[in-house]
Amino acid sequence: MASRTLLGCLVAIVVIVAICGFWIAGTYNNLVALSQAVDAQWAQVENVYQRRADLIPNLVETVKGVANFEKSTYIAVADARAKVGQVNLPPGAAATTDAATFEKYQAAQDGLTSALSRLLAVVENYPQLKANENFLELQSQLEGTENRIAVERMRYNTAAQTYNTARQSFPTVIIAGMFGEKFNQREYFKAQPGAQNAPQVKF
Repeated sequence: MASRTLLGCLVAIVVIVAICGFWIAGTYNNLVALSQAVDAQWAQVENVYQRRADLIPNLVETVKGVANFEKSTYIAVADARAKVGQVNLPPGAAATTDAATFEKYQAAQDGLTSALSRLLAVVENYPQLKANENFLELQSQLEGTENRIAVERMRYNTAAQTYNTARQSFPTVIIAGMFGEKFNQREYFKAQPGAQNAPQVKF
């Protein structure tokens, strides 16, 4: 009788350990899948930013060809693009888990966006540039790229939110903590400073 009780206890312990093992494995695999989804979406963000960076030299060269165009405007764009290139992101998930690096990267990209906006605003004063087919094509591609950037950043934030929510939920947070930095929280893209204020229109 005692041996049956002991055997029953051992079977119960084995079953409980097996259930815990399957649960830990399932939770781990879910975190891996969500982390990979964030990494894939981050790669898309980098892809559209790279597309914009590739368009800028042609845009600047086209603008330079117009007599009397404000030199400081296209120099500001070239400088902003160079600053973006100076931000060295760590490989993989580390690019989106280090708050300081992520913020520096976003600030550099936002600076480039502002410089491009100023350049396109100044173009309004140059009818010959607005009539240049090459410039119009580049402007169209740039506007399309800016829209893609907004969409991919939104998708990245959605993927990061899904991951962060799962990671911080109890008891998943315990499993995430067991693996150190492998499952760090992901950073979000935020609006540019002052974006909440309506633009001032002067006539």
